[in-house]
Amino acid sequence: METQTLYRGRLIDHVQLVVRDLSAAHTFYSAVLNVLNIPVSGTGDGFFWADEFVVSAADSPAALGMLTGRNHVAFQAKDRATVDAFYEAAMANGGTSNGEPGVRSKYHPGYYAAFVLDPDGNNIEAVYHGEAQRSASSVIIRF
Repeated sequence: METQTLYRGRLIDHVQLVVRDLSAAHTFYSAVLNVLNIPVSGTGDGFFWADEFVVSAADSPAALGMLTGRNHVAFQAKDRATVDAFYEAAMANGGTSNGEPGVRSKYHPGYYAAFVLDPDGNNIEAVYHGEAQRSASSVIIRF
């Protein structure tokens, strides 16, 4: 049996996006997730995943033939430079700007983010909330 590693302790268990063009989505997400130090963990018949984030083609059995529509997904970044690099990777790999990197003080002081549209029009964000100390990076489960 192959060992799987999951990181738990966050609010959401997993998110699935169903896209029109899986190849374009794979190119886009591989690039932006790499910048965020989140590896694409694997692929299957009509889908790929990175930790708890799953992207499926509409003809994948998990998708039931339905696109998920326009969604907003925000990924945590470790610093402002990572937000900037996320934005550049998105622009170079099929993304469209939906808000250049910058401070968004309307959310809270120090909120630094970039917003891009993925090839399916989903609003994808990288955000750095400022200096903070975590009690743990995550909870690790191996099975």
